[in-house]
Amino acid sequence: MKEPEINVGIVNALEIDFTLNARFLAKGETVSGPQKVTFDEGGILWNGNVYQELTFTPLENNASFTLRDVTIGINFHWEQQETQTFLGTLRLVVDEGKITAINQLPAEEYLTSVISSEMNAASSPEFLKAHAVISRSWLLAQIEKRKSKDRRQDSFFPFIKTDTEYIRWYDREDHTIFDVCADDHCQRYQGITRASNRSVAEAVKATRGQVLMYKNTICDSRFSKCCGGASEEFNYCWEDKSYPYLTSVRDTKEESPLPDLTDETQAEKWIRSEPDSFCHTHDRQVISQILNNYDQQTDDFYRWKVRYTQEELAGLIQRKSKCNYGRIIGLIPMERGKSGRISRLKIVGTEKTLIIGKELEIRRILSETHLFSSAFVVDKGPEKEGVPEWFELTGAGWGHGVGLCQIGAAVMGEQGYNYNEILLHYYKGAEIRKLY
Repeated sequence: MKEPEINVGIVNALEIDFTLNARFLAKGETVSGPQKVTFDEGGILWNGNVYQELTFTPLENNASFTLRDVTIGINFHWEQQETQTFLGTLRLVVDEGKITAINQLPAEEYLTSVISSEMNAASSPEFLKAHAVISRSWLLAQIEKRKSKDRRQDSFFPFIKTDTEYIRWYDREDHTIFDVCADDHCQRYQGITRASNRSVAEAVKATRGQVLMYKNTICDSRFSKCCGGASEEFNYCWEDKSYPYLTSVRDTKEESPLPDLTDETQAEKWIRSEPDSFCHTHDRQVISQILNNYDQQTDDFYRWKVRYTQEELAGLIQRKSKCNYGRIIGLIPMERGKSGRISRLKIVGTEKTLIIGKELEIRRILSETHLFSSAFVVDKGPEKEGVPEWFELTGAGWGHGVGLCQIGAAVMGEQGYNYNEILLHYYKGAEIRKLY
């Protein structure tokens, strides 16, 4: 196949200001310099005319355009707006009563930008190659999945709601007019706003066109920061599907079997201990390859503790769930995945009892931002009139745990494993193929 063109959704607004930093072609005209479009009567108002869609095609090599007021970190505590610059084609389309700016560019250019913004220049070359392959695989798998959904035109509801349960999962399949968005919801993409990481560019070039495949399907290659010693299976985090290459893996050199972490007794023993794993490290050089500066203050992600007073926990759950549970009596795991992550948790309150899931919904409701993971056990303080005074969560890992463990993979890279070995450790039964 040829290298595909990727459509990335950048910004959605009633009005968009941008600058063409070279000559572009639009509606038969050669244009450059500052531009402005406004949503007007269901269309895009530009230069006195209204259009349903506008495309600005570059007429020069390395031509770029600059978008103002691009929101990054949507719904995170560090949400902010930036001015960002991009290579490639700019498409403007009407969507849901606003204008969406879409950047169209070759897949390899997109990947170089994405991985440069996520990875440290000090990362080992083999770890960067492994990440280039999984980022490319995930991207192309999403495009295939979106095409398949367009053909089927079926409805997709990422939640189950009954009188006793609210089970919701958060996936990346809700884009319809472009392949991926530019924010953390998909993969963070900031064009050429920041200098490209030379090590990343070399890793992308060295693995050009390579993807993980299982039989004849591109792998939906998920990854998270730290698995906590055991990776998770897809169906405990998202919809009830099983992928043979996303089985639970013990994150060690020896292929020793995992204990049955779906069993409450064994899960508790596992989480309260610190078994040897690739991702069990305090090496600052390795950790800095994965974590941004503000994240590096955290070094207890392999095993961690959080304590809440009764008032703190009850208030937190009420704010995050928008439901009044009253005072919290218990947090009871009802189902755990193969890594010990809780996928169904019963919250017992004096006013309301409900089972919630899946793992990200649990993490969202039990933290002001996101709890490190849902692989935790619960200790309760002394009771007063049947109500515990405090709750303490002891947990394992950071993130959903499915697929590649970034900390573990970085350690493997430092220990001399090549990128093939790293990938096939986490994605069992997959193989690396060159598509273009």
